[in-house]
Amino acid sequence: MTVKEQARWWGIGLALLVLVMWLLGDVMLPYVAGAAVAYFLDPVADRLERLGCSRVMATVIITLVAIFAFILAALVVIPVFFNQLAALVAQAPTYALQLQAFLQEQIPALMEPDSAVRQTLNDIAEALRARSGQIANTLITSAFTVIDVVIFIVVVPVVAFYLLLDWDRMIASIDGWLPLDHAVTIRELAREVDAVLAGFVRGQLTVAAIQGTFYAVALMLVGLQFGLVVGLAAGMISFIPYVGATLGGLVAIGLALFQFWAEPWWIGVVAAIFVAGQVIEGNFLTPKLVGGSVGLHPVWLLFSLSVFGALFGFVGMLVAVPMAATIGVFSRFGIRQYLAGPLYHSSDDNGS
Repeated sequence: MTVKEQARWWGIGLALLVLVMWLLGDVMLPYVAGAAVAYFLDPVADRLERLGCSRVMATVIITLVAIFAFILAALVVIPVFFNQLAALVAQAPTYALQLQAFLQEQIPALMEPDSAVRQTLNDIAEALRARSGQIANTLITSAFTVIDVVIFIVVVPVVAFYLLLDWDRMIASIDGWLPLDHAVTIRELAREVDAVLAGFVRGQLTVAAIQGTFYAVALMLVGLQFGLVVGLAAGMISFIPYVGATLGGLVAIGLALFQFWAEPWWIGVVAAIFVAGQVIEGNFLTPKLVGGSVGLHPVWLLFSLSVFGALFGFVGMLVAVPMAATIGVFSRFGIRQYLAGPLYHSSDDNGS
């Protein structure tokens, strides 16, 4: 087949894949999630195999540990998280009024009855007061709508179990389907994509989980109200460098200002928690878990999450990082081919 014919067939295949994702996004959600879980846990299964376990035994051990962790989270962490989230939303109007009183005391000129700041704070307080319950219910309802309880409890673990059990055989089968003329190049690109995903997805998600746990536990030990919500949220978005710690730190310090105003040194402790988290992440967690693998630029990552989320909903957000990594690898491959090809060297070939 000519290059033009190959490009046409690959383009048709890509278009069909995009169409299927667009039409069947909600149906594919548990299967995409199960595949992501299996990919994430495959190195653990491989390590257990090297320790002498069979693939079946390794998969069973991982499944039992995952079930225990899920039950523990469902009984302890998740109820507390949603209770604190609802309480934080309900408390927001009070914080807005306290901020208004503070500004009125410290900067009276800004709080004149007809000033923009006064009017804005009044509008925010009224909006939060009127919609606090609705916002809390919407957040909780949306969470359970996105992650349907029945589907994720039943389908995702089953899909992840069987994919993890047969992961090596599936990879070998797919490798056998590669077009012979391009098999070597495709394998090299696949290894590069896997290196990016292994470093970013596995590494960064592990770092995010550790950071979220550290922030949540530390803030709760300090006694900060809503510390669990703030800490876990900061950890969940810490895969974008500095964003999670910065936003989480600002929210936590803001809450600490209201709660510990009479004891300002506690505010310093809250700030020190996020500084310590960044020091630990930068000097120990990221070098150890992510290493020197090729990462994804934060701007490219945000753009990918926005685009795939808008096009394919929650499924798009799940595949955004793998697709961003794949597109990045293929883009670098295309640039290398261009720099080594006649289009780039054409002026040299003509003697100019």
